[in-house]
Amino acid sequence: MQILVTGGAGFIGSALIRYLIQSTQHCVVNLDKLTYAGNDLNLVSVADSNRYAFEQADVCDRRAVKEIFNHYQPDMVMHLAAESHVDRSIDGPAAFIETNVVGTYTMLDVSREYWQQLSPDRQITFRFHHVSTDEVYGDLPHPDDDPQAREHLFREETAYAPSSPYSASKASSDHLIRAWGRTYGLPVLVSNCSNNYGPCQYPEKLIPLVILNALSGKPIPVYGTGNQIRDWLYVDDHVRALYAVITRGNVGETYNIGGHSEKRNIEVVGVICDILQKLLPPVISATHMHEGAIKYRDLIQHVEDRAGHDRRYAIDTGKIQRTLGWVPQETFESGIEKTVRWYLNNLEWCQRVVENNTPA
Repeated sequence: MQILVTGGAGFIGSALIRYLIQSTQHCVVNLDKLTYAGNDLNLVSVADSNRYAFEQADVCDRRAVKEIFNHYQPDMVMHLAAESHVDRSIDGPAAFIETNVVGTYTMLDVSREYWQQLSPDRQITFRFHHVSTDEVYGDLPHPDDDPQAREHLFREETAYAPSSPYSASKASSDHLIRAWGRTYGLPVLVSNCSNNYGPCQYPEKLIPLVILNALSGKPIPVYGTGNQIRDWLYVDDHVRALYAVITRGNVGETYNIGGHSEKRNIEVVGVICDILQKLLPPVISATHMHEGAIKYRDLIQHVEDRAGHDRRYAIDTGKIQRTLGWVPQETFESGIEKTVRWYLNNLEWCQRVVENNTPA
């Protein structure tokens, strides 16, 4: 099959493309604008494959998107292109509305026109898979307030209650997907995932930020008390789930994807510091370590909490386990050590990504 992946130079998108090229026989077209968080360095290992093609384009550019559809004639679309950083959405929400809402509309409507002119047998097998987030559901009860909180999980039928401009834009795009499915009959699927981590993640996100700040001896910022809880999902587990959804999922369905790894943010930061302490003890030097800190944990610095910060996310993965047989292979402990080791072994990648993609 010919699979069109939007946002394929980003963190999750590039992991997905590497999986598709290395573990399947499908052809892949990567449509990516190459914003600051997207980088072709993430795809060096597959760039020479005769089953891989790259098209630099904006999902909001209808003409460019139509040309790509007409040229490559995709059998499936996996839509991952999105602005995704909550802090940035608070400071500048316009880009999130443009890419996540208008861009999704553009992809949907071009897909609809394309799908309607396909032969009946190709119409039946065509799929449009929208990759979304658990943040659309808002937040859950927290165990600090409710002893029974752990029983509350996000399920596919959980009502939407987005808290940030980012999550509101993703909720909007989810609704567009379902509307195009119901109104036009476009064969759509939606997946909502928990917090991803792993290799090639842009250093503004929590885990790579902690690693790189620690290695530089800089303060490690933690919002508020750091007691916010997230469910952590290793990116390679996520892309296996995405492939299961688009190839075996039922049209019109939603699938929640989580890592079975609820952790407080302060706990995640502490674990990273401890792994670094074991693998690469810090240089005990006032010029290297912030304010005379001698351990990575000494660099942790609590800062003012994020506006509207959700306190807890956690996903019930029962549906995807029962219907598609997917379960995460990585525990948080195994995944986080793999991740830290990858960054230690790829510091040049980090430097090049930051230098080449300095945000405006």
